[in-house]
Amino acid sequence: MLRIATPFTLALLPLSISLGLSAQTADEAVPDPSRIELPSTYVTGSLGNALGETEGYQASHSSVATKTSMPLLETSQSVSVVTRKQMDDQGAQSVAQALRYTPGLMSSPYGATSRYDYVAMRGITDGSVDNLYLDGQKLLGDSATYSTLQVDPYFLERIDILKGPSSVLYGRSLPGGLVAMTSKKPGYDTRRQLQLSYGSHDYKQAAFDIGAPLDAGRRVNYRLVGVVRDAADKVDDIKSERYALMPSLAVDVTEDTRLTLLAMLQHDPEGGYHGGLPADGTVTSRNGRRISRSFFEGDEGYEKFERHQYMLGYQLEHRFNDVISARQNFQYLDSVVDSGQVYQYGYLPGTDNLDRYYTGADEALHAWSVDNQLQFEFATGEVAHTLVTGLDYQRRKTKVAYDAGYGLAPVNPFTGAEGAAAPVFYHQYDEARFLEQTGLYVQDLISLGNWRLSLGARQDWVDMDFEQTRSMYGNQADDARIDQFSGRVGLLYAFDNGLSPYASFSQSFNPNATGAYNETAPGVFDISLLDPTEGEQTEAGLKFQPPGTQDLYTIALFDLTQSNLANKDSGESFYRAVGEITSRGVELEARFKPIEPVNVLASYTWMDVEYSKDFTSTAGVNNRGNTPNAVAENMAALWADYSFARGPLTGLQLGAGVRYFGKSWADAENTLRIPSYTLFDASVAYDLSQLGATGLGLRVNLNNLTDETYVSACNSLSQCYYGDERNVMATLTYDF
Repeated sequence: MLRIATPFTLALLPLSISLGLSAQTADEAVPDPSRIELPSTYVTGSLGNALGETEGYQASHSSVATKTSMPLLETSQSVSVVTRKQMDDQGAQSVAQALRYTPGLMSSPYGATSRYDYVAMRGITDGSVDNLYLDGQKLLGDSATYSTLQVDPYFLERIDILKGPSSVLYGRSLPGGLVAMTSKKPGYDTRRQLQLSYGSHDYKQAAFDIGAPLDAGRRVNYRLVGVVRDAADKVDDIKSERYALMPSLAVDVTEDTRLTLLAMLQHDPEGGYHGGLPADGTVTSRNGRRISRSFFEGDEGYEKFERHQYMLGYQLEHRFNDVISARQNFQYLDSVVDSGQVYQYGYLPGTDNLDRYYTGADEALHAWSVDNQLQFEFATGEVAHTLVTGLDYQRRKTKVAYDAGYGLAPVNPFTGAEGAAAPVFYHQYDEARFLEQTGLYVQDLISLGNWRLSLGARQDWVDMDFEQTRSMYGNQADDARIDQFSGRVGLLYAFDNGLSPYASFSQSFNPNATGAYNETAPGVFDISLLDPTEGEQTEAGLKFQPPGTQDLYTIALFDLTQSNLANKDSGESFYRAVGEITSRGVELEARFKPIEPVNVLASYTWMDVEYSKDFTSTAGVNNRGNTPNAVAENMAALWADYSFARGPLTGLQLGAGVRYFGKSWADAENTLRIPSYTLFDASVAYDLSQLGATGLGLRVNLNNLTDETYVSACNSLSQCYYGDERNVMATLTYDF
């Protein structure tokens, strides 16, 4: 059952009860179809963490779709939740890996790279990482640069995945959905955990998670989480390193006011592998040979990726009375990246040698955002309302100095032999990029009997500009202003037997990362900003939670369109915002316990994705009717674990999983198919306290158990990405 620790948390409990239900006790607040039994935990408000920590693989509530805690059973949009236990049991080494068993998304469109957390959702594969959020705030990276921040999965309590357009609450965003990460925050009890991991490719990691009250009344509580990592890579001559710290402090200022201070400091001296190889030699054999997964097509002498990133923020919550409460979330981000890379661009004609070039960048990103919310809980007759109004603001500035090079030694990927080199390095341009967004939104969650109606509207004002100086293409600048309206409506009926059919419509927009490059003279370009992409989705589905259980079964059917894609028409030398993608599909997800010691996760996705309006590739071929690359028609996943609670095997936990990704296209012209692949995972854990070692636990994770060699996806015929090879990881955890 829920345990309320202080008068403050009791005062905040109505924040986490949706639709204005009176909050006397947790039992009375949660209706029977979504009744929840949890171990001792604390309610700390509704934003981001919903109802706080979760038990096992099941989460009952989420705030990602409404910015106030809602039962998943009563949310009229598809939402999946990856819990802390699921991340631990499956041995996730990145946020992208933590999402591998989630329907509707592709978490490895760039293969085994761990530098960024790429997530392609519902067939929208634009190659950016512009759909990541931390504690309710967008991670304000710049998708046109390498400055995007990355959050270590050990820092997270849970990950909520919202499918479909979400601009009505979040402003500019991708139409496929978003990934909302919730960081570990202070609780009211003492916790101490040390963790050591060792695995394949000399992977070494030490981590700790420590928190406790700082006063006798437990009104001031801290938490400190840290990670140190050093590892080689499946690719020769590459490694990754990380030193990261996440401190936080929560203060119950009064019985009705809570302030949580947040920070993250991270230094990645090495970023791991981030390259690609031709389809000829990976997807297919070249002269009877295939390129090794460990082959490094770059040059160790020029390879560099060093990232410093910082985050400072706070979450302030205050309840004025039983009707009105307020929240303000602030986040400041800073990222500095120094990178250099030699990359291949296909075979030299008539040879097996890869042509290679150099790119490098010095980048600095500074960004901050604030989200102000007022929540009103009231009733008009028999109709209950939870009205959320908000004003948010975000500001981002990026400065980049780009270098390039040619004439580097070609390399034979089958023998490793290099040819003669006459490298020429030069400065391309300096660029300053600026974005400012102000959004005003309102949402009303209406409850009448078993009916749940969600209405939302938002107006955004976005200012963008960029300036190129010291440019070999000629100095230039442009700016743009976007005035955009977004809406959402959802209707759900919660039957007493646990069935909840629903339907919804939602919209999104996102500034176009591609500029219109108009070649006014040979080698001279005029660059202007394009109109934003826009998204619309209609979704219908059914959710089912058997009364008296935490099991949840969902089916969602969606029809999604993304328009205003950047498109270069045949015969023209510049881009227009005229392309369009249509994505239709069905997603099924089940999270259930058939018997008490067993947890089961199952999912299936079918998608039909195509370029639905004229869309001309860089090769000058019209792709209308084709399927974008990195999109499979069929995806499926199954994971189950069993915990022995009695007998001689008490303390033992066994887990196993299988993931299937269907055939996809290597290129937008649909000339080459990538074969489907099936991967098997397993885990074995043992509670060493059964042997007298109190607090100690050992877990071994095995991913890609059969060591399947496969191409995860391709961005084009010249850039394909091998997936992870077999990985074994042993983790020793000490809780004290």
